[in-house]
Amino acid sequence: MSTLRGLATINLFADDLDAAARWYADLLGVEPYFSRDGYREFRIGDYQHELGIIDRRFASPAGLPGGVIAYWHVDDLEGVFARLLEMGATEHQGIREWGPGFVTASVVDPFGNVLGVMTNKHYLDVLTSSRGAS
Repeated sequence: MSTLRGLATINLFADDLDAAARWYADLLGVEPYFSRDGYREFRIGDYQHELGIIDRRFASPAGLPGGVIAYWHVDDLEGVFARLLEMGATEHQGIREWGPGFVTASVVDPFGNVLGVMTNKHYLDVLTSSRGAS
């Protein structure tokens, strides 16, 4: 069994939790399905992965970037990347092809979090095979 079996939850931090939740609701086209003091959570994507937004008061006091970029598969990388920039995100890493079927880009959202987007051939292959198995 694989130790890292799949993306479960990605947590981002924001100084203004309500503004961040509204921004991500606009981006994703859904409202948070779970909400409590200091936390909002969305279920998104083909496998209903969880995207949580946490009030920054709960972040590590160091305030340093974690160094990890979570990449979410998207079907229209250029379109999604452009939309993120239009919504106020700033470019972190521009669109880059790493090999046939593997293209990435990342932005810094208006709340200081790095958000990666990717066209990933492997993801599509797994998705296709899992749908065929059902």
